[in-house]
Amino acid sequence: MSLSRVAVLATVAVTLGLTSAPAVARQAPPQTVAAVAPPKLIVTIVVDQFSANLFNQYRSRYTGGLRRLADQGLVSTNGYQTHGLTETCPGHSTVLTGMHPVETGIPANDWIDATTGKEVYCLAAPQNHLAHGRDDTDNGPVGPDQLRATTVGDWLKAVSPNSRVMAVSGKDRGAINLAGHQGQAFWFTDGFGLTTYVEPGQTAEARLAPVTAFNTGFKAWMAANPLTWDYQHDDCRARAGDWTIRGQTFHSVLPPAGLKFDTSPLLDEQTLKAAEYLLDSQRLGQGATTDMLGVSLSATDRIGHAFGTQGPEMCEQMYRLDAALGAFLDKLAQVPGGALVVLTADHGGSDFVERLHQHGYPNAHRVDLAPIATINATLRQRFNLDANPLQMGGSGLIVADRQMRSLPDPLRTQVAEAAVEMLRAVPDVAFVETRDRLLTDPLPDTRLPEMMTVRERMRLSTVPERSPDIMIAFAQAANLGGRVGGTLAGHGTPWEFDRRVPIIFWWPGAHGEERFLPIRTVDIAPTLAHVMGVPAPKVEGRCMDLNGFAVSDCPATESTPAR
Repeated sequence: MSLSRVAVLATVAVTLGLTSAPAVARQAPPQTVAAVAPPKLIVTIVVDQFSANLFNQYRSRYTGGLRRLADQGLVSTNGYQTHGLTETCPGHSTVLTGMHPVETGIPANDWIDATTGKEVYCLAAPQNHLAHGRDDTDNGPVGPDQLRATTVGDWLKAVSPNSRVMAVSGKDRGAINLAGHQGQAFWFTDGFGLTTYVEPGQTAEARLAPVTAFNTGFKAWMAANPLTWDYQHDDCRARAGDWTIRGQTFHSVLPPAGLKFDTSPLLDEQTLKAAEYLLDSQRLGQGATTDMLGVSLSATDRIGHAFGTQGPEMCEQMYRLDAALGAFLDKLAQVPGGALVVLTADHGGSDFVERLHQHGYPNAHRVDLAPIATINATLRQRFNLDANPLQMGGSGLIVADRQMRSLPDPLRTQVAEAAVEMLRAVPDVAFVETRDRLLTDPLPDTRLPEMMTVRERMRLSTVPERSPDIMIAFAQAANLGGRVGGTLAGHGTPWEFDRRVPIIFWWPGAHGEERFLPIRTVDIAPTLAHVMGVPAPKVEGRCMDLNGFAVSDCPATESTPAR
């Protein structure tokens, strides 16, 4: 364990004021349903790009795991990622920290280093190595160091060192954010199986030991099974069609052109197989202490980007995800110590604009970036610059020189403020403000997430030094980019279809309950900590009562008010 890890562990223990293992036995509250003991296994499932809209659209058609969660779980279809830049890394960072991106330090999937002009990945850790021996693959060397908040797993390990905290995903940022600073994170990489990061002083062999046998079986399975993806449901087949996107024809059919493992339902199916392997091989939930398992499912996001959300590809993905989750829940129901599952998403998503245009949204279109080119020309002349000062970077616009390095102040501030005034006149721009001005706003009260202004949402995504100089949001029906064979549809906006996500709690024997009042993903962490008997440090989320557990009522706490 690195010194930084030791420091995190010590800091968490001191913050919590604890030096002993969490209590397990509690007095059961009066209730009409039979209480169950606190579980020995906590499972957090994050379905990447699983909007509340998508969950509701297919809810009546689910027959497997998602149907079981919907019928037997505590279902909140009005769950919220409260921030404005709804991307994978910041969204995952909220789930088990109880904090918004402004506090987790993860404003986007990447950002630009103002000094060097280089792109920085959200979980970059150049001192580490990748266990499969290829640091030039994936996102390069990674680790949890960029995450400035601790997670439920860290709180648990601080008071119960023998507890195991593990996570698996199709993406490094999915696994690492759920594993936290103290857990073990594994994710799929091409041609290898599951990999992880290796810190100085560690060996790849030791780090991969928990999944070595799985990787052997996975490679054999991949070699023996040709990559296929075809129709299994007539209602999905009926969604096939051709679309013209930027002058190219996109054939929305199965199997899709350029079929790959990581843009097919196989990615989630194998991720859940890996989770089952860890469950069995590590005997999670079968020891004297509470364990945690994080499962981040990436295929819905990959499919949504590559093919959109309303075609045959996403339709078949929903059915196959449902079936795979059913088998996984069957496995969890057999955990001797009992299991509690929470399922949510890191963000939502939208379909590609060409199909939206034909499905009742005539204003849906691709963003024309010509006005930004005109603004750049005006800024060059006004400030006597030798290069365009506005460049895309880190989910916004940076004010930089030819090498993407920040212009010196006060010039940077002057250019940014002048640019914002001109950008406000661009029709496709719904919100724009300088980072520095947003940082002067107090952090908003998020207890009514549906009532927050766009400015408040964007404030929660603004991090000093890491956020771009200019924070910008385009109109709801206006999308950037779009290329056949690349990204057709996206997310990352402050609009409801990107912020609203399902939040469902389930355990074997649970009784269905619909909860319609809005809650937030930041409420998950303190709720899980309460169930385990692990006191949480001060966080933005609040504890939610889960009917049926033999635990006392949640403390009467609310998130921090406006500051």
